[in-house]
Amino acid sequence: MEIVSEDAVESTEVVDGVHLKLLASGEEENVQYFTIEAGAVVPEHSHPHEQVGYLLDGRLTFETGSERWHVTAGDSYVIPGGDPHSAENPGDGPAVGVDVFSPPRDAPDWRD
Repeated sequence: MEIVSEDAVESTEVVDGVHLKLLASGEEENVQYFTIEAGAVVPEHSHPHEQVGYLLDGRLTFETGSERWHVTAGDSYVIPGGDPHSAENPGDGPAVGVDVFSPPRDAPDWRD
């Protein structure tokens, strides 16, 4: 068994106002903790990994193609692997959540 404390992992600011922490990784999936500051935007991107998330605090607006999805604290979501998507925090405070990637996203390009 592996235990990774969020407090023990240094945050990486991948774009202005978007902070990520890669947490526990298994053979089939891994966990990422995120904080997205008010007004910050995650630019459109895609990856082959299915992304399942849970928003702990705040609000996010996701765009997938021509669709917009509004997510608030307590909501979970699924983004299929390969689907281009972006996210924006339209709120007044940070959006904080957890994403799980399958297969594991052990070497995301933001770690370079």
